[in-house]
Amino acid sequence: MASRKVPLAAGEYYHIFNRGVAKMRIFNNSYDYNRFLKCVLYYQIDGQKPRFSIFTPETYELDSTKKIVDIISYCFMPNHFHFLLKQIRDGGTSEFISRISNSYTKYFNIKNNRVGPLLQGDFKAVHIESNEQLLHLGRYIHLNPLIGFVTKNLETYRWSSYSEYIDSARDGVCEKDIILDQFKTKGDYKQFVLDHIDYAKKLDRVKHLLLDFESEWV
Repeated sequence: MASRKVPLAAGEYYHIFNRGVAKMRIFNNSYDYNRFLKCVLYYQIDGQKPRFSIFTPETYELDSTKKIVDIISYCFMPNHFHFLLKQIRDGGTSEFISRISNSYTKYFNIKNNRVGPLLQGDFKAVHIESNEQLLHLGRYIHLNPLIGFVTKNLETYRWSSYSEYIDSARDGVCEKDIILDQFKTKGDYKQFVLDHIDYAKKLDRVKHLLLDFESEWV
């Protein structure tokens, strides 16, 4: 087996993304999105657990001290997903993505009476090498639904961590402090994201003109 081009090391941050085979939709409705999110929360935790298919929070509490990755931010789009992750232990990122991908693919195939892979090969990984890159990447992920014309209002898009970043009442999935501690208020972070919309749209148009395979806004 060929080694990964980007080695994945404990304590480091990564942009992780993948999309449907032939750009096909991988989420058709809110139930699909919610199922994927539940997979994410479940397989983020290491150790022995009941099978995901029989797991309920009411009967088994996941141990949040046994995470194999920290989720910094995320966004699920109709045909792809993004994560900004911190790997907690060796092999954590690969295990996490493999388990959620396999579990969700099995669910999707059974539900839609199909066979075969759902996602396009191995997930892509970009190592975050600076704080500037970390901030930009988090903003990039949160702008995805707007730039991709999935929503006109980022605050009402349910399948992204953006509302968690700007709304103190939102239940927490993400470890946000590494980003939010760099802003005086959540309102300042919101403005940081929104100020980038025009530039992001221009960048997206350039990507489409270049027919870049790695264009992730679509």
